[in-house]
Amino acid sequence: MKLVILDRDGVINHDSNEYIKSPDEWHAIPGSLAAIARLNQAGYRVVVITNQSGVARGLFTLDDLNAIHNKMYQQLSEVGGNIEAIFFCPHNLQDDCQCRKPRAGLFHNLAERLGISLTGVPAVGDSLRDLQAAITCGAKPLLVLTGKGEKTLQELNGFGDVAVYENLASVVDDLLSEKHA
Repeated sequence: MKLVILDRDGVINHDSNEYIKSPDEWHAIPGSLAAIARLNQAGYRVVVITNQSGVARGLFTLDDLNAIHNKMYQQLSEVGGNIEAIFFCPHNLQDDCQCRKPRAGLFHNLAERLGISLTGVPAVGDSLRDLQAAITCGAKPLLVLTGKGEKTLQELNGFGDVAVYENLASVVDDLLSEKHA
């Protein structure tokens, strides 16, 4: 099975320090939706794993989050793309849950549901916690420089072997190149 795991904010859509609280605030990063469609066309299953602590903070509701995701699904379908599932953590740091990245609870949940190991599965993120969660479950961490990626790159010193890409489209270019075929 060919699978790619994506973070949402900063990878698929523009991020905000004020959180993405409504569909009106959700704006795809240019090329990201087409990149997901290209993955789908090449036989990849695409899953999103995302922290959404704005729910616990009372900044938006689960209905708001579903409306944001519906906008993302709609725009993706317009370019022939599909995200198979979205796993999200609605908790904040103080909740000390297992699902909030950098913990890998949602990654383990995904692996269990699919009955697979995530060893070597590309996991694309823009923050250190995305990369840490991927490493914890054996996935292959890939950093994009969109979102918080530039800041994260500075934090990587001595972190390990993490491939760095300009954006999701460049990740997909590499995954679909002959060296990965």
